[in-house]
Amino acid sequence: MNPPAKRTARKAATTPRTTTPRTTASRVTAQKTAAKIEHPSREERAEQGKAARLQAPLEAQAEFVTTGRSDPIKLLESQAATRVPELVPIRYGRMVASAFAFYRGAALVMAADLAKTPSSGLEVQLCGDAHMSNFGIYASPERQLVFDVNDFDETHPGPFEWDIKRLTGSLAVAGRENGFSAKKRRKILLAASAGYREAMIEFAGQGNLAVWYSHANIEEVLAGISDQLDSKRKAGIQKQLDKAHNRDSLQALAKLTTMVDGHSRILSQPPLLVPVEELWGQEQAQAAYEQLGNLVRSYRRTLQWDRRHLVEQFKLVQLARKVVGVGSVGTRAWILLFEGIDGGDPLFLQAKEAQASVLSGFVKTRGYKNQGERVVNGQHLMQASSDIFLGWQRVEGPDGIERDFYLRQLRDGKGSVVVEEMLPDAMQFYARICGQALARAHARSGDRVAIAAYLGKSDHFDHAIADFAETCAEQNLRDHAELVRAAETGRVMAETGI
Repeated sequence: MNPPAKRTARKAATTPRTTTPRTTASRVTAQKTAAKIEHPSREERAEQGKAARLQAPLEAQAEFVTTGRSDPIKLLESQAATRVPELVPIRYGRMVASAFAFYRGAALVMAADLAKTPSSGLEVQLCGDAHMSNFGIYASPERQLVFDVNDFDETHPGPFEWDIKRLTGSLAVAGRENGFSAKKRRKILLAASAGYREAMIEFAGQGNLAVWYSHANIEEVLAGISDQLDSKRKAGIQKQLDKAHNRDSLQALAKLTTMVDGHSRILSQPPLLVPVEELWGQEQAQAAYEQLGNLVRSYRRTLQWDRRHLVEQFKLVQLARKVVGVGSVGTRAWILLFEGIDGGDPLFLQAKEAQASVLSGFVKTRGYKNQGERVVNGQHLMQASSDIFLGWQRVEGPDGIERDFYLRQLRDGKGSVVVEEMLPDAMQFYARICGQALARAHARSGDRVAIAAYLGKSDHFDHAIADFAETCAEQNLRDHAELVRAAETGRVMAETGI
């Protein structure tokens, strides 16, 4: 979070502010400009879903246009233009490592492809990057582990099928990399799309509150399949859950800091983790800390009041730049170490730059003044339980450029699968619960009755999506090979192994 330019504080007005009651004319104007909320009947909503099949038949969801595609390397280079220059080679280095790693970083490439596919016109709040590694477990505010979508950098309204295609495409890519046969991959892909379709039909039959309160407690999910697991697998799953339970600010404190003169200080592990004092120099870092107090207070105002009160009990100790993920590498990401009642009461927040969603150039945009707010609102809308510290901020750097950020806890019971270690039956189960989680998220924001009617009770949609996913995986292999060639020829600089 680059230090913002100093601004002159404006004096507060000393005269009490008075308000004048609205005139009848002004009230009428306000009523006319307010958006009217329609409440169609269940039957009307179902008819809308069935009518969408005329616009995009179920079988048409298999289409993947391979002609006239945008150059995938140019698309990646367009993103690099707004990123930290010295970190971009790390992004490319991570993406050339495997076809699956490329897929993770190529959300913009896929968005360009999805824009050419038939659209149902049934919009939801999309994750925007719903690949299989962006699902996982995390701790709810009630300290229960839940399973859900957990990455929202690209969230944006759009056709519901774009998310399920992004998910199944990742499963097809991962299945190929893990050496699964075409038959086994097909079962995995059908499990994901059927899990989505069946869950959406179930949600369509429920009331609004029932859908809103629905969540996937991971213990309940696993209890439902416990009879299918042998003792070794149960022990392995429990080990992963125990590990997730312990991923919190105390664990981050032990892993990311060291003691200096009796105080916790963030480690220096360049280029992946660099304290601000080392990154900018002591003098500029000190000036930044003086201004960060105001910025943190501004961030607090985006929180619910009781959570704002909680944050105010922590003081900022240190700031460091951290490289995270694959697709996010090069965007500005910071970790903020706070101290509570003493040094043993830490809070780690992550401030992550929020640029425009990769979907924004291909669907009708919604006018968010702050991209961090877009991420936060999208996450609240899609997730059944969200981080209590989720908020946003805009920061002006020394270069005079304002950048948007969203903030959340660095670690809060988070855990995800190791894709490379998954066997076919495990990936098939995982695919189904990912599809179900996606349906739950979409049911909260979109017209679940219309979507369910569009999908129908047959498996036509499932097979069309599976066909799309395999074609997508084949194209991803070609795109990955192009990036490898670009790195070999020097078109892009790729730093591997970081």
